[in-house]
Amino acid sequence: MPKNRLLGKGTLGAQQNEARPAAASRIRVGVDSGGTFTDFVFEADGNVSIFKLPSTPADPSVAISEGLLRISAKIGVPLTSIEVVHGTTVGTNALLQRRGARMALITTKGFEDVLAIGRQARPELYNLNAVRPPELIPENLRFGVRERISANGEVLEPLDKEELSKLVNHLKKQKIESIAICLLFSFIHSDHEQQIARALSALEIPVSVSHLILPEYREFERTSTVAINAYLQPLMGNYLRRLEKNTPRLRVMQSSGGSISAQVAAAEPVRTILSGPAGGVVGALRTARAAGFEKVITFDMGGTSTDVALCERDGVRMTNEAIVAGLPVAVPVIDIHTVGAGGGSIARVDEGGSLRVGPESAGSDPGPACYGRSLLPTVTDAHVMLGHFGGAGLLGGEFVLDETRANKAIAALAAQMTKAARRTVNLIEAAQGILSVANTNMERALRRISVERGFDPRDFALLPFGGAGGLHAVELARALRIPRVILPNSAGALSAIGVLAADVVRNQSRTLMLDVATGIDKKLEKTFREMERTAADVLRREGFPPAKQRHERSLALRYKGQSFELEIKRTNGNIAAHFHRAHLERYGYAQQANVVEVVSARLRSAGVVEKLAMKHGSVSRKQFAKPAKQVATYLDGKKSNAGIYDRSELRPGMKLRAPAIVTEYSSTTLIPAGAHAEVDASGNLIIEFE
Repeated sequence: MPKNRLLGKGTLGAQQNEARPAAASRIRVGVDSGGTFTDFVFEADGNVSIFKLPSTPADPSVAISEGLLRISAKIGVPLTSIEVVHGTTVGTNALLQRRGARMALITTKGFEDVLAIGRQARPELYNLNAVRPPELIPENLRFGVRERISANGEVLEPLDKEELSKLVNHLKKQKIESIAICLLFSFIHSDHEQQIARALSALEIPVSVSHLILPEYREFERTSTVAINAYLQPLMGNYLRRLEKNTPRLRVMQSSGGSISAQVAAAEPVRTILSGPAGGVVGALRTARAAGFEKVITFDMGGTSTDVALCERDGVRMTNEAIVAGLPVAVPVIDIHTVGAGGGSIARVDEGGSLRVGPESAGSDPGPACYGRSLLPTVTDAHVMLGHFGGAGLLGGEFVLDETRANKAIAALAAQMTKAARRTVNLIEAAQGILSVANTNMERALRRISVERGFDPRDFALLPFGGAGGLHAVELARALRIPRVILPNSAGALSAIGVLAADVVRNQSRTLMLDVATGIDKKLEKTFREMERTAADVLRREGFPPAKQRHERSLALRYKGQSFELEIKRTNGNIAAHFHRAHLERYGYAQQANVVEVVSARLRSAGVVEKLAMKHGSVSRKQFAKPAKQVATYLDGKKSNAGIYDRSELRPGMKLRAPAIVTEYSSTTLIPAGAHAEVDASGNLIIEFE
């Protein structure tokens, strides 16, 4: 592997910006840890640059620390002066790989098995042998204590303190690393949970308490969320403490699209399990808005996985019903759908003779065959085989790709396909087959968040990013009849850009269970004001005065008797009418005569950070850009000559002749014949189809 570059040429606007090697009063760095590369977006004195380092999956903090030290040396300021915002996959990977803490659950006696019982929903309706993922907490570490709170908050049975004392002594002998506390109806009356937490403080281990993490009803989802938090606390706490040794000004991206302090992230890691993908959506929406587009589908394809999300006029779609690693998570998260398809996804022939791609990934170590350390045939190797990099390699040509090794890996796969198909499959067919299967997997994900939810993809633009997003975007847009593709500058680092641009956010909720009727406005106003006071104090301590705070109210509503809610922004006046309209739009019908119920009040409070500088150039006279050279490549299954364009040489107003390959430091873009591409005022490449 070649030496890693410190400062890349990719920038946020149409003009180039290079960081100046001089002391700066305020240095900001966004960091996104991916499966293959760790991306850095670096702002100093209004100048923005990007660079990438190979990820260190065994300990992501190693690559991050190396990158921050390089920035510190380059600009001549100590690490303590650098403000870092970090998008992390540590929590996600720990859940997927089941390598969290050994923990215990304390709950109301009789509810010890709520995690095992769940909703009794079958994960695969017609599979009689379906296997559910194991509970995070084994049966012998789930404990019930005698106490009971009614649904109205009345103490029916006081907490048995003698029993609690015995339980604490028992837990001392169990080598427990973390504890989750989740009592029935504690979101209404939290005194018993507080007493238990105080008693457990003697153990000097992390304790997750449900009325602080998620004060909402539904005991299964609440217990699962608190258990996940406890499961991740020791791991995330140790990880962030390692980073904080040299970077005390550290914030972490939340799954909801805002950042929080490292201290809060260590205490509530459940809020970070979709941290990295959320940063990408924030960056993509920021790009789309600046380019004048309100409705976009974001498409983040990296080395290991692909994340897709749908953004409407009102912004990013949120959910409180996410499933991560087979486990329900009820804290607010951006509605992101993930599939195991990325540049490093490994291709193989299965037992039935079919070609499979992913979800297993070669990652950064050993990486695809073209990285020079393996013979694993991957999506990236297929692109190399078909000439889609134009001989330029990665990272602006500094990361040289081993074409011979890629061809050898594809040849071995082609031999397996030949045996399975009982006909000769050549290297080109094998490579195209890999891309076709990968595209099918990603197309299914895009349909999942659009067509299957009642949205017409033709009403949206596709905004691809990640290192591999531009290689597949046009093909996927055509398949879904999406009319245009928006390719942002520095697409390969857009997640890190979004992380750095995100506001500091605190989410709160309160379960109310009120019928929508005359007289609830005062109750709602009182609830929201209490939450706003709490949030304002927290944001003030984070350094945000009232003028830089923003509070957004919303309500979770349902028809009385339903088991699911819709979130609406209207919090006073004729709330029912707005809910009927939202229900009609989402499900195709509304029951005007039914009672509408307010399930919970929700507040999203933001400390508004200084936005990144975005450069806009003046649009010059429309003219076709001149390609650097022509190369032979395979596009749309046909061999043709494609023009190679350097993204840094493109100026607003320039057009590109298709077929074309656009290269830049962080990504590569394919533009097949029949497409029209033009650079807008912000430097985005807008691709439309005939």
